[in-house]
Amino acid sequence: MKKTDLLVIGGGVIGLNIALAFQRRYPQQKVVLLEKEAQFGAHASGRNSGVLHAGFYYTADSLKARFTREGNRLLTEYCTERGLRINRCGKLVVTQNEAELETLDVLLQRGKAGGVVMHELTEREAHDIEPRAKTFQRALFSPTTSSVDPQEVVESMANDAKDIGIEILTGTAYLGRKGQEIRTTQGKILAGYVINAAGLYADKVAQDFGFSEHYRIIPFKGLYLYSDEPVGALRTHIYPVPDLRNPFLGVHFTLTADGHIKVGPTAIPAFWREHYKGFENFNAPELFEITMRELGLMLNNDFGFRKLAVTELSKYYRPRMVKLASSLLSGVDNKTYRRWGRPGIRAQLFDLRNRRLEQDFCFEGDQNSFHVLNAVSPAFTCSIPFCEYLIDQVEICRSR
Repeated sequence: MKKTDLLVIGGGVIGLNIALAFQRRYPQQKVVLLEKEAQFGAHASGRNSGVLHAGFYYTADSLKARFTREGNRLLTEYCTERGLRINRCGKLVVTQNEAELETLDVLLQRGKAGGVVMHELTEREAHDIEPRAKTFQRALFSPTTSSVDPQEVVESMANDAKDIGIEILTGTAYLGRKGQEIRTTQGKILAGYVINAAGLYADKVAQDFGFSEHYRIIPFKGLYLYSDEPVGALRTHIYPVPDLRNPFLGVHFTLTADGHIKVGPTAIPAFWREHYKGFENFNAPELFEITMRELGLMLNNDFGFRKLAVTELSKYYRPRMVKLASSLLSGVDNKTYRRWGRPGIRAQLFDLRNRRLEQDFCFEGDQNSFHVLNAVSPAFTCSIPFCEYLIDQVEICRSR
């Protein structure tokens, strides 16, 4: 039986950085990382927008606010040092009416509280940055927001893990546990400590260890629509003022690492955890469990789920998606938006007691295991400092 001091379940950007942070802090201990897919980045970490956020969306007391600004800096440095692609295009947040100006002020205040570099602009100044932008009176500009290729970043971090001696088992899925014995598709592993960073299945793994009692993951499908416009047709990301009552940022224009334009994403309720396309990865028990939960949300209209579901499903219709985006930018032609990108699934945690989506990062643990239950956007941006913090929390749990 294979033995290890630490077993990390999940090889996404969080699992990789947890393993790296632990191994660097405890170089004499053995670390094994399980990744159920044959390659890295098959799920959320390789399918996200690639945007490195600046950190002004989040309340000052949140973990997201605490780690996004520093995560942006560290990941920008990481990509630069390793020669990975990065597009330092910045981000404009535009308004559509007078009512949104108040929310714009909230974003500005949150950014200032977190030490985020931001510029408040007039409509004319916004047009100097991006002539096609549509905004009502004012806008915000975030110069440190950028884009990377998430697949490149994840693969680079996986190589970092191998280079410092972390044993990576790809194509190896977690099956269950009995005491310290962890069952996998490649045999049993005796683990001194387990850290669960399983993304879409984090709640399921946690339940095996007696955690996630009051939480369940609800999957939301994110789709981007790509433009045929040439590189240079847009200078910066264009985002709307978000609805701060939910964790989704609305349809926006994103520039990729190589300068191409995409609009999205959707936040469509999925029917099973890896429900990317059609009946791909179909899972009947998950279909029943998740559909029943979503029906309950629809009936009770928890956190405005009914409106959210209808609105998001309508974005499957390509002209609808383009029309929504066109409120932010002039010269948007439906004919140039014809190609859907690779779908992603957001592993959004739902609080069963309070009947709401969990807005911040969330984790639980004890002397034997630790579980990262909610690591949604901007977890990719936050990953380096956030995972250092998680190892601090592991040390606290183990010392109790």
